[in-house]
Amino acid sequence: MRVLVVEDNAAVGDSIVRMLEARRYAANVVSDGETGLDHLVSRSYDVAVVDVGLPGIDGFTLARNARAAGVQTPILMLTARDAVEDRVAGLECGADDYLVKPFVEEELIARVGAILRRADRPLLGVLEVGGLRVDLPARSVTYEGKPVALGATEFRLLEFLARNAGMALSRAHIVERIWDYDFDGSSNIVDVYVSQLRRKLGKLGASGIIETVWGIGYRIKA
Repeated sequence: MRVLVVEDNAAVGDSIVRMLEARRYAANVVSDGETGLDHLVSRSYDVAVVDVGLPGIDGFTLARNARAAGVQTPILMLTARDAVEDRVAGLECGADDYLVKPFVEEELIARVGAILRRADRPLLGVLEVGGLRVDLPARSVTYEGKPVALGATEFRLLEFLARNAGMALSRAHIVERIWDYDFDGSSNIVDVYVSQLRRKLGKLGASGIIETVWGIGYRIKA
């Protein structure tokens, strides 16, 4: 799981990253609102931990603008202000939860886990793209009614492509979302797994469903 931390206090930001990485989350931190918003809009994260008091744009504005841009990443808002009206303001601008500073590590981790679980629920269902059918609760895939046997990583990759059908996804974006590590520009792991998916789907007549977008990465035909 990838977590974006938007916190202008370097010591607090580094502390949160250490807490998350100790639980095997992949986390990175930025220190101002504009950069945080840019990361949320242009990159793939499973959850964002956002401080209210940020330079540039504050956390409330960041959340509001992210939602206006169509970003659905869950947001945990952090603030030193514990007045009810501040909590309500945070939730109304698009945050999913609110945590008052100072906080203990266990509560931060528990709240991150809770909003991730809530975020997963609406995604459960069936994705259908052309003749491709990805059944998320059953963890199964069929093409025109014929089953496709996939490994766990192959399934996650196909699900991610199907969720973003018609969109060109860069290799870096795919690696960040599926493998949870930074992309160094040289890894061919995405190409290897796409090749495996194409081979398996091709046996059922779906060899062209995953398209190569030259200079970018891959997409599934919408």
